[in-house]
Formats: sequence, C-alpha cells, structure tokens
Amino acid sequence: MLIYEVNLTVDGDVAPRYSAWLREHVRDMLDLDGFEAAVWLDRYEDGDAVPEDEDPVDPREWTIHYQVRDRDALQAYFDNHADDMRGESVEKFGDHVEIDRRVFEQKRLFQ
Repeated sequence: MLIYEVNLTVDGDVAPRYSAWLREHVRDMLDLDGFEAAVWLDRYEDGDAVPEDEDPVDPREWTIHYQVRDRDALQAYFDNHADDMRGESVEKFGDHVEIDRRVFEQKRLFQ
C-alpha cells in the first residue's frame, strides 16, 4: 500500500467554497481503481504542542492522505487522470490554493 499525500494551503476567503468542492473531489478520487480510502486532516506546523480547539486561522492548512493499493494504481492515476483532476482546482480557485504532493510507501509496521 502507498499513501498519496496532498498538502493544501487555502486562503481563508475561499476556504468554505474550496471545502465543499474538495469533498466532491475526494469522492471522485475514490472512484478511481486502486484508491481505497482517504483521510482529510487539519495540518498544524507546530509539532511540539497539542493544537488549541479554536476558530480556524487564515490560511487553512489541510492534508489529504489517499490510501492507494499499489504502485501500478498510482502510476495509472498519474498517467491517465492527474492532469484533469489537478486542473479542475486551478481552474476554479487559481492562486488561492497552494498544493504540494508526496508519496509514501510502507516499509515496516511496528505494533
């Protein structure tokens, strides 16, 4: 299994509209072969403190972790769907959203 991570920094003024769009986008991603689950996370840059339970700050920082079955499924996404899926966000929200992506492959599970 792989994790396909998408990190989003969203301007506060478009965050409500982007949030609504993102829910549908994640569902569309999960319709792709090999995309098995997704987790939407609030991201906090201070890794040494428990986040306060307060109103969101501007900009909003979110991370989506997609669980992808295997390398072939992720490569098929990159080859056949990524340009269209990514382009939709740029078309609708332009420079109000910064996006970066990473891929993780499980090496070992400790329990």
